[in-house]
Amino acid sequence: MENNILENIHILKQMHEDGLLGGEVMPEDVLINVVKEDELLDVLTLAMALNYQRNSYSLWESVVKAYQDPKTSWIFNPIVVANKDIHELREALLLHRVGLQPNRHPDIWQRVAKGIVHSSEQGNVQGLIESVEFDISLLKEIVQGSRKSEFPYLSGPKIFNYWLYVLECYANVSWKSRELISIAPDTHILKATVKLGLCTEEVLNGSGDDRIAVANVWVKALAGSGLAPIDVHTPLWLWSRAGFPPLTVI
Repeated sequence: MENNILENIHILKQMHEDGLLGGEVMPEDVLINVVKEDELLDVLTLAMALNYQRNSYSLWESVVKAYQDPKTSWIFNPIVVANKDIHELREALLLHRVGLQPNRHPDIWQRVAKGIVHSSEQGNVQGLIESVEFDISLLKEIVQGSRKSEFPYLSGPKIFNYWLYVLECYANVSWKSRELISIAPDTHILKATVKLGLCTEEVLNGSGDDRIAVANVWVKALAGSGLAPIDVHTPLWLWSRAGFPPLTVI
């Protein structure tokens, strides 16, 4: 069975590379050539904290609008956000629909900004990841452990791991111990995992335990394959989103 799974994964990765899974434009692609390189880490991190139970494409399109609008571009500066009146922050987040919930989203955004600012003298995400020397295990200990309350949503297993992956893909962050980036078990990943026969349909309930179980299944399935679990995230995500087209190679 394990060989079969790996064979299917390699087919899926090839289908992704060949553009056979549709939607080869990922949600975060809209930031390319729009966000300045030295601001990209902050934009990706703050917005990722709100990438929960919503359409990812709509979120990142809203992020671009807010970034390009002089009235709202400041929401991506952690130092400014950390010291801003919450009412002003609410107004700015809602203007282009970066935030949808008028109370919860501004609170999350400001708490994450303060967590970033408190992590280094630089007061930005670059400073945060430099403070742990690009080591995922140390960053994990901070964001998901000792200072978890400072990073709401971002500390969750789904968003945390996908955040690390996105920083690697879009901001060229070179992580130490990248094998520690587990798959980001969102709804599409849960469905694809069941479709491949790695889990029963019970995990589709999507509880915290279900997501952890799926993440662990992928660690076992890919052990010794040379692939990190996060490497299969995008092919699986697109495969599910496309309605599970048959696994075929050109």
